[in-house]
Amino acid sequence: MADTKYIFVTGGVISSLGKGIIAASLGKLLKARGYKVTIQKLDPYINIDPGTLNPYEHGECYVTVDGHEADLDLGHYERFLSTPTYRGNNITTGRIYQNVINKERKGDYLGKTVQIIPHITDEIKRNVKLLGAQYDYDFVITEIGGTVGDIESLPFIESVRQLRWELGKNCLCIHLTYIPYIAAAKEVKTKPTQHSVKELQSQGVQPDILVLRTEHQLNKDILRKVALFCNVDVDAVVQSVDVPTIYQVPLMMQEQKMDETVLRKFGLVDAPKANLEPWKAFLNKMKEATETVRIGLVGKYVELPDAYKSINESLLQAATYNDRKLELQFIHSDKLTDENVEKNLSSFDGIIIAPGFGQRGIEGKFIALKYAREHDVPTFGICLGMQCMVIEYARHVLGLEDANSTEMNPNTPHKVIDLMAEQKNVTNMGGTMRLGAYDCKLEKDSVVYGAYGKDLVQERHRHRFEFNNDYREQFEEAGMKCTGTNPGTGLVEVVEIPSMKWYLGVQFHPEYNSTVLTPNPLFISFIQAAVKNKNAK
Repeated sequence: MADTKYIFVTGGVISSLGKGIIAASLGKLLKARGYKVTIQKLDPYINIDPGTLNPYEHGECYVTVDGHEADLDLGHYERFLSTPTYRGNNITTGRIYQNVINKERKGDYLGKTVQIIPHITDEIKRNVKLLGAQYDYDFVITEIGGTVGDIESLPFIESVRQLRWELGKNCLCIHLTYIPYIAAAKEVKTKPTQHSVKELQSQGVQPDILVLRTEHQLNKDILRKVALFCNVDVDAVVQSVDVPTIYQVPLMMQEQKMDETVLRKFGLVDAPKANLEPWKAFLNKMKEATETVRIGLVGKYVELPDAYKSINESLLQAATYNDRKLELQFIHSDKLTDENVEKNLSSFDGIIIAPGFGQRGIEGKFIALKYAREHDVPTFGICLGMQCMVIEYARHVLGLEDANSTEMNPNTPHKVIDLMAEQKNVTNMGGTMRLGAYDCKLEKDSVVYGAYGKDLVQERHRHRFEFNNDYREQFEEAGMKCTGTNPGTGLVEVVEIPSMKWYLGVQFHPEYNSTVLTPNPLFISFIQAAVKNKNAK
């Protein structure tokens, strides 16, 4: 196409309606038609990025290929589109203000009074348009975080208003709202949607398409009423009814011809047909699976599943491709003891030791790992989970009773996990870890090589601490092999115990590189081992 088309997705009434899923579903439909598509998230909080946010605040912190700590919605974008995201795909209010203030300090504004309009809005618009120009996308879908009416979102909505005038026919707005069902009256209510659209209109933006989030199917009269009161074409009112899995949403949107409506409004009437056969094949496998595989995830944020969102989805994908339904249960590592570990873990076919930071819950992870190792349960340690594998093995196999990570105990006599050399002079916490994709050389005749089927892979990282190579020979002589290393630094990235069914830890985060159509091989291999373990039992 000659010009990049820009689509903005806003939300009203309440948060957590699923703007990210709607944006990803539309992106999937457009990509399935052969277009080059990316999705961007504008977050209204003042943090520079979510890297320093507690998962209880904002769920999982997702890491892009180029090492940017980003909102978890970028994980949805990648899983749906199978297209990598970059730093430019996630912009926060904090970063916008930081950029503007840096320019002001350098004198870029030539003594002008720096204001929300035009300076902040210009910086927002620059970041939106830069993504389309930099990578030559046909469509840039931009999700505006928060809810219309929030004071934090005002500069973003104002920027959308300006861009609609500047981009003309190359821009449209999709507004997602909520249609509640009042059980006592046994009817749905459209008034919250009307007020939400009115609020958006009051800020100068008229939505082109409405998506109505609802638990109950809406009849045509309701859709016509919403269209009439909100100044939207009847065929541009789409409903998003609850479905068993988010991966059905693109098909639901396609049934209502949402992608056709978008293309028509852009004047693209001869667009190719969408090819969703691989996607439908995945959904069919998910639907047809009858047997289950039970996985226990041991972590400290189990009250909030979004803290492990990418791991959850990677396990679901791998279970589906292994013709199994996933039964995933979260076990609070804080509550695991030597006395209750068997009761809590004995029913699982496989165990995941989750990533994280800090001391809380760490001893429970060691208890879970000791049980899994002694009972030969397929076990997968990710990032801190891999480090815990090393510490537990040092304590109970190598006899180094006080072994630890210097993150947990800086004075440990056996620092089997230690702060990376380049991290020792770091003082700022935000964006300073080892982040992004790095090479990993795999040893042949190892479990990890068998999973990937090649000796060099690239996976994404997010950590400050590493395996201490001073202990490598001691570990390998005792049976824990280092089967993956960074070819440039010698950093150990994979450990495994070959004598066991499947006991493997990785310093990287393979869940960031697992999509619906290209699931990560390590998760596939882990679930295969868990299924085999179940059958053996």
